[in-house]
Amino acid sequence: MLGSMKTAGAIQDFLRNEAIASLADAEKQKLLVEWNQTKVDYPRDKCLHELFQTEVQHTPEAVALVFKDQQLTYLELNERANRLANHLRNLGVKPETLVGLFAERSAEYVVCVLAILKAGGAYVPLDTDYPVERLLFMLVDSGVPVVVADQSLPKDLDVRGITVVNLASDTRLIESCPKSNLDIINNAGHLAYVIYTSGSTGQPKGVAVPHRGVVRLVRGQNYVEFDNRRRFLLHASTSFDAATFEMWGPLLNGATCVIFPKQLLDFQELERVIRQHGVTCLFLTTGLFNQIIDARPSVLETVDHVLTGGEVMSVPRVQKAMQLLPRLQLANIYGPTESTTFACFYPIKKEVAFPAGSMPIGRPIANTTFYILDNFLQPVPIGVAGELHIGGDGLARGYHNRPELTAEKFIADPFSPEPGARLYKTGDLARHLPDGNIEFLGRIDHQVKIRGFRIELGEIEAVLGRHPNILNVVVIAREDVPDHKLLVSYLVIRQEPAPTGAELREFLLQRLPNYMVPVSFITLPILPLTPNGKIDRKALPAPSRSPIEIRSISALPKTALEQSIASIWQDVLHLTVTELDHNFFDIGGDSIRIASVHDRLQKLLGRQFPITDLFAHTTIRSLAAYFNSSGNPNSTVDALRVRARQQRQSFSAQHNMRHNKQLS
Repeated sequence: MLGSMKTAGAIQDFLRNEAIASLADAEKQKLLVEWNQTKVDYPRDKCLHELFQTEVQHTPEAVALVFKDQQLTYLELNERANRLANHLRNLGVKPETLVGLFAERSAEYVVCVLAILKAGGAYVPLDTDYPVERLLFMLVDSGVPVVVADQSLPKDLDVRGITVVNLASDTRLIESCPKSNLDIINNAGHLAYVIYTSGSTGQPKGVAVPHRGVVRLVRGQNYVEFDNRRRFLLHASTSFDAATFEMWGPLLNGATCVIFPKQLLDFQELERVIRQHGVTCLFLTTGLFNQIIDARPSVLETVDHVLTGGEVMSVPRVQKAMQLLPRLQLANIYGPTESTTFACFYPIKKEVAFPAGSMPIGRPIANTTFYILDNFLQPVPIGVAGELHIGGDGLARGYHNRPELTAEKFIADPFSPEPGARLYKTGDLARHLPDGNIEFLGRIDHQVKIRGFRIELGEIEAVLGRHPNILNVVVIAREDVPDHKLLVSYLVIRQEPAPTGAELREFLLQRLPNYMVPVSFITLPILPLTPNGKIDRKALPAPSRSPIEIRSISALPKTALEQSIASIWQDVLHLTVTELDHNFFDIGGDSIRIASVHDRLQKLLGRQFPITDLFAHTTIRSLAAYFNSSGNPNSTVDALRVRARQQRQSFSAQHNMRHNKQLS
């Protein structure tokens, strides 16, 4: 046995040396040195709240936050955060103390984040939309001794030993605390936050990010202009790490953070907020960017910089944006949570020819290194696929309470002379292009991204496997229609009757965020296997273009209004047919696509209506009845028929154009 182990080791050493030798010196110089010369000066030893307080000293009267009709100057924001910070410190918060934050996106949320850091602690975002079961796991796993909340916690979140600071009921106590700055008791290596992402074992995992990682994200950078003239939009969910860029980008550079109120996404309202408050920079997930360009590109007419990422970019959408929005500076951005939000970017130039395939993700941002390595941790040649590894000051400390996973994913950096330097194994396949840019090629595991959210399919499978009538399950992400990725689950049940899709959705929504709930549930007698006994994902059948079969001709839309609504649904959801009683959210709809439906319906009807109506009336039948009962003074029946015919012709032309592009 020992001899065979030595032989295997010798073979590995030989192959490793051959891989190194196969690279010419000039190519190794590019891969390891030239394309990773990203080091620039920035305040790497400062804490976030320390740098914020410096901005307060420089421009105390400058506007720091805008929320609805409320404005807070840097001085006002600082003083409000100081009062709460003093209260938290009195409760025992100190460096490395994790503090839960159960609050909506608002000015008060930013006050709370600053206060937790000023007290010395680190914040743990607790999304108020998450199911109680998931929130309970996060509270127990993180071990937070204190939770700051802007509302009462659900009864089931009563965890013994946790002190809850309720901003409403504790106002008098908080206001009695000093408003002056507290002593800085932590350093740049201490934790700033722990944010939970999907986990392959069936439970979410907490990514632990230090102050230095966030400071490196927004200071000394070149992927966007950071200065006090900018206005950034904070509209990401508090549990999504894009909020890190949206909040600290302005606050550490003397700029203004415009906060989009928590509400159902409405393109018209988004455009109004951007224009009213002069937003100059924002981040959009790739899916949201695509929907805006398709439905209402005027949302971005007044914006200078848009960063988009989370999924592979659509070249046709980029070309359309460049034509319609000549002032827009657009960049494709990439970065896992473990590298503090963003790690590389690709500025899209109007004068440069667009690539025939996918859009590159670019080059590493400042103080970040990228290596594409083989199984022996050796660089692969230019143009050859390998696993992407990230180094530099943006790396998270690791996973909270998961030392084995941390050791597996965060490894020693063999190319850095700095003691203790590490690399993060992303699990992403990529390759270097000849000009030094990087092309993303996919995953080496079963992690996917949908609507910008990172999803471990194993977590969904583990939760579905807890259903009493499911014997076996596999979940995959399918993209049978370009730029329309959907989660599909395949089930083997224990006994008839099989659980309905509605039952399974409800079961999952009690345990998982809605973006992790599959669109289709397909029952199979057995799951197909490969010759070595693993599930053969390629052999799993595609779901019907219409996830629910049409029962009869009588179930189809008939009136002009019903047919118009159906045409819009089919175009947005890439379906061939829809029933009168199909539920929008059961056949692939989500909060981004419903915003597109809302915008198109308003144009069709010639009037405005609140987007909440679409959540109250989720079938074509109920929605058409609602529109008929509420009246439509701006449109006669004949005019509606004309609009319906024009809309169908337009959608048909768009479909044919996409089809022809695919064929070409």
